[in-house]
Amino acid sequence: MASLSVNCCRAMQAGKRLLPAHKLVPAVSGAVPVRRLNLHEYQSKTLMEQYGCNTQRFKIATSTQQAQTATSELGVEEVVVKAQILAGGRGKGVFSSGLQGGVKVTKDLASVPELVSQMIGYNLKTKQTTGDGVTVRKVMVAESLDISRETYFAIVLDRSMQGPVLVGSPEGGVDIEEVAASRPERIFKTPVDITVGVTDKQASEMAKNLEFTGPALEEAARQIKSLYRLFCGVDATQVEINPLGETSEGEVVCFDAKINFDDSAKFRQREIFAMEDTAESDPREVEAARYDLNYIGMTGDIGCLVNGAGLAMATMDIIKLHNGQPANFLDVGGGVNEKQVLNAFRIITNDPQVKAILVNIFGGIVDCTTIANGIVGACREIQLRMPLVVRLEGTNSVKARQILDESGLPIQAASDLADAANKVVASLHS
Repeated sequence: MASLSVNCCRAMQAGKRLLPAHKLVPAVSGAVPVRRLNLHEYQSKTLMEQYGCNTQRFKIATSTQQAQTATSELGVEEVVVKAQILAGGRGKGVFSSGLQGGVKVTKDLASVPELVSQMIGYNLKTKQTTGDGVTVRKVMVAESLDISRETYFAIVLDRSMQGPVLVGSPEGGVDIEEVAASRPERIFKTPVDITVGVTDKQASEMAKNLEFTGPALEEAARQIKSLYRLFCGVDATQVEINPLGETSEGEVVCFDAKINFDDSAKFRQREIFAMEDTAESDPREVEAARYDLNYIGMTGDIGCLVNGAGLAMATMDIIKLHNGQPANFLDVGGGVNEKQVLNAFRIITNDPQVKAILVNIFGGIVDCTTIANGIVGACREIQLRMPLVVRLEGTNSVKARQILDESGLPIQAASDLADAANKVVASLHS
């Protein structure tokens, strides 16, 4: 359940209320932990275009000069300039430059370079970012279309229905969860038989539920089928279009897109996964992922190395219970080897906040001697100088403790989890 606990940990780190359990995505127990792929809006729209989905014409710019060129090449009377970061709420965000809003619509084309100059290189803070926000490195300059009506459409994998489900509402462009809570009758769901796909009848009925009429009804049905082809073609777990809008000319356009991918399909979606932008990620998380480790940086001074996401969460809890502050969540997983232990120690000790380390291992799948040998090798290679407390239980734990005892290293052994937490917190004050 690594991913479930990682999601919980991220929410704690950001000071956010946890989502309901059904909105967290747990990984299969024992699976290799992976990073969740998150694409920028322009990348998702590029994929959509490949599957025949209608999107606004757009260009990407990384400088004011490119933005000016993009505006000229689009050749339209009005453009929308959208900061590209991996977080929602951009329209109501605030830049460190003082600019209000990460989405700007303008007919004054000469003002586009000035707008972009206040976006690129500055941090954009939204309700979904943490700290001082995220540095904007790219903007999308797109054709502005007059939206006469907004609807919501998504395709998601639903466990209760054991397959893909079409989800739609004629009330788009808003928080769909609010609609579901206050007006559930405005949410329409249609399960899809994966052996058949979305039928013409299903697509047409959903388009009617979204209140499209006339020629727009037929076009909306075509877009729904194209989006399902995209969903299957890229191994998505969710394709969300909010809004799926209708223009004043009767066109049906996907104005915004969010695509989630099945990480187990990475082996056959290499081109898509190669699009991942890690510039906004904590470099420690990126490095940890290279070694199949789950890592999230926190704000405390006690580094944690644990096997199993649940045990990692419990370890952080008991450190807090003993008036300590965890510096990280680091789960080495069930298939850990000595090299991974070494790299885990490197990542932990590279954090200048860390003043002590707690290793908490319960060996079920994990052989405790592997951890012990990894600890000894890591301590010697990185010449560890900070307090280290180790609690080992389970498979070969007696032999593992013997390895640590005979190493001659100043490692404090702990008899149980409470003893480990007490000792590591006390070591900070000795």
